Amino acid sequence: MKVDPGERIIYQGHPSWRGILSFYLKGVLLSIAAALVVWLLTGLFGDSENGLASGILIAGVVLTVLIGFVRRVATVYTITDRRLHIKRGIIARHTQETQIHRAQNVNTHQSVIDRMLQVGTVNFDTAGSGDYDFAFVGVSDPEDVVRAVDEVQHQSQRQTASPDQL
Repeated sequence: MKVDPGERIIYQGHPSWRGILSFYLKGVLLSIAAALVVWLLTGLFGDSENGLASGILIAGVVLTVLIGFVRRVATVYTITDRRLHIKRGIIARHTQETQIHRAQNVNTHQSVIDRMLQVGTVNFDTAGSGDYDFAFVGVSDPEDVVRAVDEVQHQSQRQTASPDQL
């Protein structure tokens, strides 16, 4: 993200690796299921070779870990003293941005597992925007993100109300 002159980065980060554990779990379970099906089918046809099933299992697990890592690293969340910014993707890129003063409500969501892993989702409701999907997903300590936004909004309000700025 390009930062304008005088703009200050308050928070910048990626989704936590703990935030995508469910993706890893699903991928590993799917790989195990595919390997098991291949192992059973090869056993039915008299071929006792387990190499194909092992290869499918290893390839599935490696692919799952690689895709999860790239998805995590290719997502960047940034809060500055002026705006909120989400960048996703390496080859194809999707960005979302809104001015910090447009964030009306900042909410967090954590499931029981998320709370144990200390990750969560921070949802931002923005004024006059149909962009209802503005969220930092899988961030470590989501309450810290909420505090950072709150601090920036309070600083912005104090500067706006300050007679020195007129």
